[in-house]
Amino acid sequence: MNFTRWSARFPGTQRRAAARDDRSSVPAARAESARAVPAPPEAAPEPVAPAPGPSLEALSAGALLGRLPAPVALLHGPDHRITYVNEAYTTAFGPRPCGTPAAEAMPELAELSLLPLLDQVLRSGTSRTVKSRKVLAGSSYTVTCTPVAGGAPDGEPGVLVYATDVTDHAEAAARLRSSERRHRETAVTLQRSLLPQDLEQPDDLRIAATYQPGGTDAAVGGDWYDVITLGAGRTALVIGDVMGRGVRAAAVMGQLRTAVRAYARLDLPPHEILQLLDVIAAEIDANQIATCVYAVHDPNEGHLVYASAGHLPILVCDEDGTVHRAEDPTGPPLGTGGWIHTSGTIALPPGSTAVLYTDGLVERRSEDIDEGVASLERALSGAKGSPQVVCDRLIRALGVTAEHDDDVAVLVVQHPARTGTSAELFHNASLELLGGIEAAPRARAFASGVLASWRFPVELCDLGVLATSELVANSLQHGTPPMRLGLRRTDRRLIIEVTDGDDHLPRRRRAEPADEAGRGISIIATIASSWGSRRTPGGGKAVWCEFALPG
Repeated sequence: MNFTRWSARFPGTQRRAAARDDRSSVPAARAESARAVPAPPEAAPEPVAPAPGPSLEALSAGALLGRLPAPVALLHGPDHRITYVNEAYTTAFGPRPCGTPAAEAMPELAELSLLPLLDQVLRSGTSRTVKSRKVLAGSSYTVTCTPVAGGAPDGEPGVLVYATDVTDHAEAAARLRSSERRHRETAVTLQRSLLPQDLEQPDDLRIAATYQPGGTDAAVGGDWYDVITLGAGRTALVIGDVMGRGVRAAAVMGQLRTAVRAYARLDLPPHEILQLLDVIAAEIDANQIATCVYAVHDPNEGHLVYASAGHLPILVCDEDGTVHRAEDPTGPPLGTGGWIHTSGTIALPPGSTAVLYTDGLVERRSEDIDEGVASLERALSGAKGSPQVVCDRLIRALGVTAEHDDDVAVLVVQHPARTGTSAELFHNASLELLGGIEAAPRARAFASGVLASWRFPVELCDLGVLATSELVANSLQHGTPPMRLGLRRTDRRLIIEVTDGDDHLPRRRRAEPADEAGRGISIIATIASSWGSRRTPGGGKAVWCEFALPG
């Protein structure tokens, strides 16, 4: 809108505009009279735009590919005739004649196993890449094959081969794999050296064990097992798993196994052994925990007494194939602290087989661990043969191979059902002892008759009667009723055991010449192969000694 034209219609508008014109001209006139008006500054030169470079369309493919530092080759047709190789390709592999099939003139493609890949790319029209392939000269390449539409005089499709030299990366990866392999071999060697080299074989059980480390891609864990002869025919069975991998887990496992063997010599109930192990596990490494089952077999009881620290349940297969699973009690893993473990029992009658195992045998990423245990039960129900045969069959049935992703430990324990000649080598005899002066003579007479009926040599019979007399005399003097004498013969040893109601354990001490007592245990230790004592579960104690039978 033209406000000048409209403003002429309002009174005073022209006068105000003229006044403004007059006021605006006065300062300028005064300034001109005072000083010279400076010339206006020269305008800055406008920046000159750089000349445009050549467009991408103006560059030839040969110019681009020729400047690449990576080897490039262009092949056409079903026989992959050479159309072009750049300078980097010639430097790496030598000159290649154009028009010649790649199978004849490019042996490096055969060394890299690329000829079948070229056919796939040409047929499918899809790029393919192979990583870190090595040629005979020693260099390693990652090669990408890309389909090219046309480009040949006859319009045939082709393949662009682009190779990247990854020799340094491949060598670094090889060094890393070598280092990891040495580390794994060290861990496996340490692991195997810490496991028992020869399992103890009790008189009443047949035992076999298997340890298999995980595949090359899996670090070695801390699985372990052990068999410990406690004396008087009793045997401790142990299996455990340290939560961790590598040398550290194997080292912790070795320390725990040593602690178990030391505590086992105290002949404590299984739950008390786990209480002690819980403390030592926290002291060894508070950041690593372990699961463990500790079980004790007594041939006179016919069952396993066990305690579990977060471990998988023991399985027992009867002679008819029925499988039983040990349930509670199960406490938290070792090293967590603050838990009072308790012991449970599971029957192990003659003819039955017990299996103790680690989670690597039954745990799979694709299924719940209870399903794995159920699969193991089914496999155990049909597994027959020696303990080692049962071990191998369970490993195969559960699909454990050399490339398994976890290490596996399995301990198989058989309580054989003996008949015929074999059964004649195993006998038991017992006598309830009543207090009084006649108890010792009755015990000696009983032992003499039993040992003679077992057709032992006269010397062994005399030693057995002497040991019986000393053990009974010790119990009569320091123990309380009820008292009981037990004699047991196996195929390898004679076991003499006396139990009473007092829980004070005897110890060997040096008797002075003037002492009238204190020599009984020293005599036992001198004449017997081994001796020991333990507290019995119902209260009281048992003192025993063993004699090795002549071969």
